[in-house]
Amino acid sequence: MIGRTLAIDYGLKRTGLASCDPMGITAQPLPAIVSSSLSDTVVAVLAHVKERQIVRLLIGMPYMPNGREGEQAQNVHLFIDACRKALPEGFDIQHQDERHTTKEAHMLLKETGLKGKKKKAVLDSTAAVIILREFLATNC
Repeated sequence: MIGRTLAIDYGLKRTGLASCDPMGITAQPLPAIVSSSLSDTVVAVLAHVKERQIVRLLIGMPYMPNGREGEQAQNVHLFIDACRKALPEGFDIQHQDERHTTKEAHMLLKETGLKGKKKKAVLDSTAAVIILREFLATNC
């Protein structure tokens, strides 16, 4: 697996991002996209794809504890469809189970002592880092 992956923790108001180096060794958080517009979020993702020479999107899929898709998963499917339409045909878009990533991100950030608005600003991108690390651990 060569090339940069952009991991996305999609949300209706805040979308967390993380990317890896071209060799898929390290995962770094990026500033979250704050937008309540699907199209604005897709435009911002496209800017990252171009700027960072991304070859793959890895989108967290928020399955319910029983493994089924809930309402938020339907929003993620709409986001994936919008990305597919905006990116070149054949662009690698994958999704990965993101159950418990936000909880894990809360635990990691608790250890740093971040609270309030500072914690909220990095929570979703921390979840995206966790999604990306899991992917890199199983695919590299």
